[in-house]
Amino acid sequence: MRYSVACLAAALGLALASPALADGDAAAGEKVFRKCQACHAVGDGAKNKVGPALNGIVGAPAAQVEGFKYSKSMTEHAEDGLVWDKETLAAYLTKPKKVVPKTKMSFAGLRKEDDVANVIAYLETFQ
Repeated sequence: MRYSVACLAAALGLALASPALADGDAAAGEKVFRKCQACHAVGDGAKNKVGPALNGIVGAPAAQVEGFKYSKSMTEHAEDGLVWDKETLAAYLTKPKKVVPKTKMSFAGLRKEDDVANVIAYLETFQ
C-alpha cells in the first residue's frame, strides 16, 4: 500500500511540474525562440530553413510541413502517430533525441522548464 501511494505522489508531482501543463508566457517565449531562429521560422511568410517552419505546429501531426525533407526517424515516428501536442513538444524541446532518436535536429534541448513552457506558448500564437 505504501509503495502505491508513493508512486501516485511521485506521478502527481511530475504531472504538476510538467512545463506542458503549466501556462507559458508567449512574450518570454519569443525571446527564448531566438535560440531556434537559426534553423526555424514562424510568422507570416515563414519558410523552411535547416528545420521546418513551425506555424501551426502545436497539436499538429509530426513530419507534415510541406516541402521539408525529414529524417527517416522522424518520418517513422510520424507514421506511428506522433503528434506535437504540448506534452510531446515539451519532451522534445527538452531532449529531442530522447523523443525521436536519430533526428536531424542537432539542438541539445532547453534546460529550463519555464523556457520550454514559454516557447510552446509563443508557438501557439502562430496557429
